[in-house]
Amino acid sequence: MHMDTSAHGISRTQLLQAFDGLLQPERFKDYGPNGLQVEGRAQIRHIVSGVTASRALIEAAIAARADAIFVHHGLFWRGQDGRVTGWMKQRLQLLLAHDINLFAYHLPLDAHAELGNNVRLGHELGWRPLARFGEQDLGCVAAVHYADVQALADHVAQVLRHPVTLVPPGPGAQAAQPITRVAWCTGGAQSYFEAAVAAGAQAFVTGEISEPQAHLARELGVAYLAAGHHATERYGAPAVAAHVAQQWGLAHSFIDIDNPA
Repeated sequence: MHMDTSAHGISRTQLLQAFDGLLQPERFKDYGPNGLQVEGRAQIRHIVSGVTASRALIEAAIAARADAIFVHHGLFWRGQDGRVTGWMKQRLQLLLAHDINLFAYHLPLDAHAELGNNVRLGHELGWRPLARFGEQDLGCVAAVHYADVQALADHVAQVLRHPVTLVPPGPGAQAAQPITRVAWCTGGAQSYFEAAVAAGAQAFVTGEISEPQAHLARELGVAYLAAGHHATERYGAPAVAAHVAQQWGLAHSFIDIDNPA
């Protein structure tokens, strides 16, 4: 890993402007605040990226002597009651005691056309987005070729190193037919399934599945693959953080805290 040897790095404000300029959070209706969630030291030389601002990631960033953490899932979400107790107190106490900045970008990180979670997941799987679909155009569609839906599921599981829950299309559809059009949206995008079907997908890949989607897959004749929320969202945060770090001559390291969900 290249470590920056300059004395000063860049200011917190410059780093926030770099992230905001790249991800354009003002374009999105989101579930929590995007940008700087916890203020730390004024100068930044080393960024640690990760998926979620868990205590384990914060502790690992402290051990790595990071000045800033960049994540997809931050600490604050709409609907929280605002009390700083228990796990929230513990995470904040670590960040504040070590003067570490926490930057978090949710939907803007999913959506970025080159470095976002969806495009980077597609890159890992060998899929090039041809079209967007769903609310705020977060989902992607690609032309692919797999012998059948099981071959698709095997490929996703192998690349992501995570078990895939596969609901094949129902009896009305041919489960053995080739898959030539796939749609995907990382994380908890269960609600995008019907939009994926409307976009012409024969299979939809996301992180999670809820009870209604299994029935819909059978009834709509479109396969549903749940490949893990964390597993599908491991790629955007390090891509963005590495891009900005390289731009400004900062050190960057991605720390992947395992999560079976």
